[in-house]
Amino acid sequence: MHDNPQTAPDAVFALPGHRVIALRGRDAAAFAQAQFMNDVALIEPGQWQWSGWLTPKGRVVALFALLKLSDETIWLLLPDADALAVVAALQRFVFRAKVALEVRTDLQVSGRFIAPARARGADFDGDETSTIELDLSGDGGPRTLLIGAATSLHTDADAAARWHAQDLLHGLPRLPASQVEHWTPQQLSLDRLRGFSVKKGCYPGQEIVARTHFLGQAKRGLALLELDQPVEAGVDVSAGPVALGKVIASGVEGVKALALAVLPLERDASALRIGDCEARERPLLDGLAR
Repeated sequence: MHDNPQTAPDAVFALPGHRVIALRGRDAAAFAQAQFMNDVALIEPGQWQWSGWLTPKGRVVALFALLKLSDETIWLLLPDADALAVVAALQRFVFRAKVALEVRTDLQVSGRFIAPARARGADFDGDETSTIELDLSGDGGPRTLLIGAATSLHTDADAAARWHAQDLLHGLPRLPASQVEHWTPQQLSLDRLRGFSVKKGCYPGQEIVARTHFLGQAKRGLALLELDQPVEAGVDVSAGPVALGKVIASGVEGVKALALAVLPLERDASALRIGDCEARERPLLDGLAR
């Protein structure tokens, strides 16, 4: 595991795996409103929100930050999902809508551990002709995410791992491919990030999401676990001989390993284990809701 060297706060480093999908055209905002799980109509140009795309059964295909540059230009910032595959899948639902979908391979996503110069909360700064700045700060400290023209920016593996850990600490699931289409927004506790809507009109999976919310049937949610050795997503979390849930994302924080797991919301205060390793529960940090 990393020994957690401190990257200079103002140093800019690449965020591997982050990609941008652009939706462009007269119907861009309407298409996003019909397909994605948050209420795009609630944000103005120049603002962003957490959102995602679900299967008809309400399982998360991809999580992303949705940026409204204008009513005719929407960007999706995907930290993990296969952007080309997402575009190909979304394309099947375009029909006659005036919207074009494109993976912006000309853009690069980077970060730094200082407060943004101008962006604050859900208000981003910049436009398509300049670098866009997002505020990813939370209770764990300041963070700035940048989207701009692709360069030969140096990859700092330790800084990228620290960024990934900050996402997990704040309850932002970083889902690997093995965990796609397995979990509902409630099971991933995405209400903490204000990442989905139960009030707006129809979208794929909306019926499942709304029914779970209004009938109070959410029985599982995210738990943050600390361990002494790394674990892989998909492994069981147990209390004694009983498997309570599964790890859905993992990372490292210094010499410790982190895991986000979906576990019962009501459970005994039994010691948790992942394989032969003790798993110590930690409170999730707040401040990343937008």
